[in-house]
Amino acid sequence: MRKNTSKVLFRCMICTFFSMNGMNVAFSACTDEAAPAVNWEKCELTGIDMKNKDLSNAVLSGAILDNADFSGAILVNADFNFASLKKARFDGARMSNARLVGVKAQEASFKNAVLHRSRFSRSDLKNADFTEVRAEKANFYGAELEAATFTAGKLKNADFEQANLSRAVLDQADLYKAVFRSARLNGASFKQANLSKAVLDGTDCQDTNFTEANLTKASFREAEIEDAVFTGAILSDTTWANYKRCRASSIGTCK
Repeated sequence: MRKNTSKVLFRCMICTFFSMNGMNVAFSACTDEAAPAVNWEKCELTGIDMKNKDLSNAVLSGAILDNADFSGAILVNADFNFASLKKARFDGARMSNARLVGVKAQEASFKNAVLHRSRFSRSDLKNADFTEVRAEKANFYGAELEAATFTAGKLKNADFEQANLSRAVLDQADLYKAVFRSARLNGASFKQANLSKAVLDGTDCQDTNFTEANLTKASFREAEIEDAVFTGAILSDTTWANYKRCRASSIGTCK
């Protein structure tokens, strides 16, 4: 009894210290109501319904959130690092500056979500749906994105370095100045995508489809492009795999 009392007193002393110094301290409580800055770290919340909730600055790192629904939620600055998000829904969610490093989010849906500057580095996002996402400067470094969908997404300056995008669909996506350095793009589709000034150096582009894509001033230095499809693609001032600079008039073939 004395030991438990001491623990409670110690915790109260910590809270009092932070309060006196104008600081907030949060302890994880999985039964807390949804609110900004809620702490659900490592909580088991499978299938939870968080549609349209305000969870800005929330801490959900390490939580189990498989099949959860965050559609329309406000998740600005939220921390999902290393959480399990399999088949979770984030459709239309506002997630700028969110942290999703190392998450397991196979078949998750982020359709129409706002993900500006959010971080997905080294996350498993196989078959995830990012259709019409707005994700300028988002970071997908080293992410597993096999068969993911980014159709019509807004991904200017996004970082896909060393990511696996094999069989991914990025048709009509805006990838201006996006970085794909050393990424796996085999079997991926970039039909009618904007890849102007994109960096694709060292990429694996076997069977990659760039039909009618805008590759103006893009770079393919040392990329594997032998079996890639460039039908109707704009290759004006594009830097080819052998470092050759394509002529401004190049369409479909680097001249």
